[in-house]
Amino acid sequence: MATTGNTLNIPLEGVDSEHCAMIVDKGLSKVKGISVHKVELNNRRAVIETADPAAVLPLAVKAIRDLGYDVDTVKKSYPVLHMTCASCASSSEMILKSQPGVVSVSVNYANATASVEYIPSITDAHKLKTALQAVGYDLMIDETEDAKESLEELQRKSFNSLKRRTVWAVALSIPLVFIAMFGMDIPYANYIMWVLATPVVLVLGRQFFIGGWKQAKHRSANMDTLVALSTGVAYLFSVFNTLDPGYWQQRGLQAHVYFEAASVVIAFILLGKLLEERAKGSTSSAIKKLMGLQPKTVTMIHEGGHQMEMPLEQVRVGNILLVKPGEKIAVDGVVVSGNSFVDESTISGEPVAVEKISGAKVFAGTINQKGSFQFKAEKVGGDTLLAQIVKTVQEAQGSKAPVQRLVDKIAGIFVPVVIGIALLAFVIWVIAGGTNGFTQGLLAMVTVLIIACPCALGLATPTAIMAGVGKGAEHGILIKDAESLELAGKINAIVLDKTGTITEGKPMVTAIAWLNDNKNAESILAAIEGRSEHPLAEAVVKHLGVNTYPDVSNFESITGAGAKANVADMVYYIGNIKLLQDNHVGIDAKLQDVAQKWLTEAKTVVYFADSQKTLAVIAIADKIKDSSVAAVLQLQSAGIDVYMLTGDNAATAKGIAKQVGIVNYKAEVLPADKAAFVKELQQQGKTVAMVGDGINDSNALAQADVSIAMGKGSDIAMDVAKMTIISSDLARIPEAIKLSVYTVTTIRQNLFWAFIYNIVGIPLAAGILYPVNGFLLNPMVAGAAMALSSVSVVSNSLRLKWKKIGA
Repeated sequence: MATTGNTLNIPLEGVDSEHCAMIVDKGLSKVKGISVHKVELNNRRAVIETADPAAVLPLAVKAIRDLGYDVDTVKKSYPVLHMTCASCASSSEMILKSQPGVVSVSVNYANATASVEYIPSITDAHKLKTALQAVGYDLMIDETEDAKESLEELQRKSFNSLKRRTVWAVALSIPLVFIAMFGMDIPYANYIMWVLATPVVLVLGRQFFIGGWKQAKHRSANMDTLVALSTGVAYLFSVFNTLDPGYWQQRGLQAHVYFEAASVVIAFILLGKLLEERAKGSTSSAIKKLMGLQPKTVTMIHEGGHQMEMPLEQVRVGNILLVKPGEKIAVDGVVVSGNSFVDESTISGEPVAVEKISGAKVFAGTINQKGSFQFKAEKVGGDTLLAQIVKTVQEAQGSKAPVQRLVDKIAGIFVPVVIGIALLAFVIWVIAGGTNGFTQGLLAMVTVLIIACPCALGLATPTAIMAGVGKGAEHGILIKDAESLELAGKINAIVLDKTGTITEGKPMVTAIAWLNDNKNAESILAAIEGRSEHPLAEAVVKHLGVNTYPDVSNFESITGAGAKANVADMVYYIGNIKLLQDNHVGIDAKLQDVAQKWLTEAKTVVYFADSQKTLAVIAIADKIKDSSVAAVLQLQSAGIDVYMLTGDNAATAKGIAKQVGIVNYKAEVLPADKAAFVKELQQQGKTVAMVGDGINDSNALAQADVSIAMGKGSDIAMDVAKMTIISSDLARIPEAIKLSVYTVTTIRQNLFWAFIYNIVGIPLAAGILYPVNGFLLNPMVAGAAMALSSVSVVSNSLRLKWKKIGA
């Protein structure tokens, strides 16, 4: 499939009939900008013609997805190289968006990544890379381990180079400032300053001139443009005044030089970039910690028990691996022999080590304690839970909060506007500044160009998002995008599914009452329940712990009632009261009273009987999680309305709700009813969070403003949800809400300072106070302020790392 002129071929998924094709074709007819459209069912594609493919393709894809079908696309994140400011991010995003076949792009300056969704049959990563290279940026598209290591090496070299250039720039600027302030009377002072400033401006600061030139060639501008123009003008003006001071002296003016300003500005900006890079590295420390959890090598057990150490990359599904005391677990799997306790706090945030025996699941990145065991690899490479967590955190840190869209628009026009203001300031000074107007105008222009900083604006939101998402990951709260992190703080209604959310989701026998204390039939009960696949039967077998079973024959599972089987020519029934009534089996009054009492306590009652009488009643309860009561109280104390939905009967729902302190609950709710209930709350103007763990919760999760899945639940629930509580601990939800509030507050603080800095700084630099009190901002002070603006924003975001969100 290829692009011919303005014809685009869009591969379709889920379009399996002519009726589906007609629906998609009708949907495309409503998309503005599409002149011709048709759906080719046999080729499973939509063919559209448009005069503006870059703008129309995303709209067409959205229209198809809104109809319930899908488009075959690739979603990937790539490191972007050579970005120096927020305007670079806007520029590179605009270039990528303009490429045919690109559906969506988000370039994040804070972590230097581009998240791109594209149609692989129209474009590919190599074409995107070429497009960025044309404007001076680059895309790292090789995703091998070697490539990742080479990228880290490249970043390390770049940081070390920046550090060396900063040290030299500061070292050469110090004597420059000293001469400018105290030594202008020494012989050849201007020439000495020229010699000292030249390596700083033209060698140590060459990146600004190279970057600015590349931008200019493509009629674009960024921070490099501002720095290159300001320091370049100051440097050339000083060189001219050094070589021909008579030009100004003949006109009765002094030939001032500003070598120290050009040099110090570059030194300050390099220092600011160095501090910014270091701080940005700290905001992504959560990712680095997660990525460092896997060991590089593993011990594999071959047939015959032979042990061999091998690289992690060579592990395949089905391999048997040995884990020694204190070692990190390399991949996901299931224990086949041995036992130990494993510290899973790195994944779940829970501090208590979890016991691992044969059959237990283990996860990559967790740490074995004192025991030793062997396990079978089930998920390796990018399929492990750890790899999925790392991927989700990276994508979330690279996503943009809604407020960032406005900031991006401002950053996109910021540099051209600043250049305009600088030129205007120069012209006004020349016209109205008197005899010294040209020099003062030049200084004002240089100072405006220096002080204006798009970086602070560009870093305000993404650094806070990166720190917030990382903080969540450390607490076992997996946040999928910036929007859900921002919205979580606005939640005023939360809907909780009962099973697996409020309760453990693991039925347990709490009591058994036998007729006349006759426990002789325990082995029969265990034998019959052992044949059943029902989770309640599993709970009974586990509770009884019987090792020897009698032979069971004619086992029959009765849907909605229980089971029937023969043991030693006797018929036995295990199930609900309806099963007994249908088979005319009597129940002793005492057992009936016990059963009724358990029902009022929100327990499930199972009856065990022979063909004539009930032998025992069994109480089974799904234990309420230890943290549920406190979590519900915390949510209610925060002014959030808490609702419970369950498919269970009204008596059970009432009992559970009463125990956890929930006033609003609904029983016997179907999956579709859950989504309808969430929608009903939204129509009342509430911001609704839905918390669930099962497939039956997925519709409601999709409907909610903020969807939260329990990590021990179904994969579908976790796929749909925007947040996942890895440990399935309800107490993490108030923490997630608190984290959201802290993050949004930090974003607002950052944006306030970034805007105020520019709103106040640029007029000051232009000389607005000069007519009032004669104040003019020194270009060197402007350089320091510009450097500090970015550092202060990143540092403020870093404070999130030390915020306490847990109890």
